[in-house]
Amino acid sequence: MAVIATGFFDGVHKGHRLIIEKLVAEARRRGEESIVLTFWPHPRTVLQDDALSLRLLNTPDEKRKILLSLGVDRVEQLPFTREFSRMGTEQYLREVVVGRFGGTAILLGYDNRIGHDLLTPSQTSDIAAGLGLDVVRAEQVSSVGIAVSSTKIRAALRSGDVKLASSYLGYDYSLCGEVVHGKKLGRTIGFPTANMEVSEPLKMVPAPGVYASVVEVGGREFGGMTNIGSAIETHIFAFDEQIYGQRITVAFSDRVRDEISFGSLQDLKKQLQTDEECCKKLLSLHK
Repeated sequence: MAVIATGFFDGVHKGHRLIIEKLVAEARRRGEESIVLTFWPHPRTVLQDDALSLRLLNTPDEKRKILLSLGVDRVEQLPFTREFSRMGTEQYLREVVVGRFGGTAILLGYDNRIGHDLLTPSQTSDIAAGLGLDVVRAEQVSSVGIAVSSTKIRAALRSGDVKLASSYLGYDYSLCGEVVHGKKLGRTIGFPTANMEVSEPLKMVPAPGVYASVVEVGGREFGGMTNIGSAIETHIFAFDEQIYGQRITVAFSDRVRDEISFGSLQDLKKQLQTDEECCKKLLSLHK
């Protein structure tokens, strides 16, 4: 027996967390398992022509880790196909939620739509009741007076406003990937960088510019400054190790400036010194 929440949950933002908190609390109250049913790939990549423009806030692994850290017992990723997309609300609740996963109750967010018929939460509640499913409702969450949504978080990242994105998410947005060889220009002026190849091609990359960041490498955390432009390169403070081929995670704390061009290496070095001071100050305030 289980209490179930279902959806894509991209970003597992503050709005999602209210649902997850209620899911976990209700499951514990009933002495049942809490399960999140999510999907991969994103429905838009299967059903819409503009799928190439879609960028996501989490990889499947990142999403799973966040959900489990919030107390969820199980995270089940269902393959989203065209055939799956044709399933209506009643069929999905009956065959998947109840039949496959033993659901006794379902969590519904304020705009939760289940199945190709896109029924309202109230309509879904009626169908669920007819199947013997209890329904637990979660209300809309707002931040600075604005309703939280994955779409608004993507818009904030697209403009480089990582602080706003973080206020919606409840954590600092990050990218994860492998350190690859770059032009090695930074090391010639005292600012060596780790160039990162992002592991998930659909992962949203913030707008070009320079950011104060926190870098996780080998289980350790360091302050840094990250430039996003033709490459994603991070100068890691107080760090002098060869990490080519290793995976690192860069979490964005604040945006420092736009990406700009320089007439000489000396001008670039002077600006990087200013950037470093600014980033260290921002990171000290961010703790």
